[in-house]
Amino acid sequence: MSGVDLTTAVGALELSNPVLAASGTFGYGLDLVDLCPPESLGGVVTKGLSPRPRAGAPMPRIAETASGMLNAIGLENIGVEAFCREKLPELRARGAVVIVNVFGESPGDYLRVIERCEAEEGIHGYELNVSCPNVSSGGMEFGHDPILLQALTRSCREATARPLWVKLSPNAPDLAGTARAAVDGGADALALINTIRGMAIDPWARRPMLARTFGGLSGPAILPVALRMVFEVHRALPEVPLVGLGGIETGLDVVRFLLAGASAVQVGTATFRRPRAMLEILGELDDYCDRTGTERVRDLVGALEV
Repeated sequence: MSGVDLTTAVGALELSNPVLAASGTFGYGLDLVDLCPPESLGGVVTKGLSPRPRAGAPMPRIAETASGMLNAIGLENIGVEAFCREKLPELRARGAVVIVNVFGESPGDYLRVIERCEAEEGIHGYELNVSCPNVSSGGMEFGHDPILLQALTRSCREATARPLWVKLSPNAPDLAGTARAAVDGGADALALINTIRGMAIDPWARRPMLARTFGGLSGPAILPVALRMVFEVHRALPEVPLVGLGGIETGLDVVRFLLAGASAVQVGTATFRRPRAMLEILGELDDYCDRTGTERVRDLVGALEV
């Protein structure tokens, strides 16, 4: 690495660099520990946690598409208790920045996850998943209704003093409206975007390629949409810290999100093909800054010339 200052901040949360692992794509932060140590990243957003273990959707639940991937995992997870007991101690010992992604089918579910995590050290914040398109209840049910979203965010805000992020849905009919609702409810930052609802069809079998028919599209195909949404929310709410995600493959993609207004990014689908992708991306970001004379990554945030 060069002498570039890669540190950034999402609200009050200081990060050693702006590259975080996206929820659902890096397990609980330890699956690729030999190839991509979690402490080398700006942070790890855990696989979504619910109060109890969750089996998720039936197979098949992943399908490759042109420039992307469809998934309908259905938020399979080990439950918050097992995470706190089995995963968190090693993450804490390694010094990783841990953001717990929280999911529930009711507001009470979200609160139960947060309340259990509040008893633990080594958790640096929460990301409310109100935007998953692959579940029958919860998820987008909250993220598409500003009134429900504001109420849910407020109840979670009252349950913790830790940083609280809300992960917004690109499928929402009024993105700016839901963004304002989350902030009015007490969100410290917004993460956008989650996957875009889509489907894939096997023409030979004449059947959907996913057992649930529909899934969430991620990967390079959605990057232009994600950039546009980050830019629009930053323009509407310039004082609100943003975390951008959607299709990031290179260090230049990170720069694009920072210029659009994000203070940090999350990388997801790229890791499926390249387990060391986030470290490679971080190196490319450092190289870009060095070559352009950018002394601090923070100076790129919102610096788009339009």
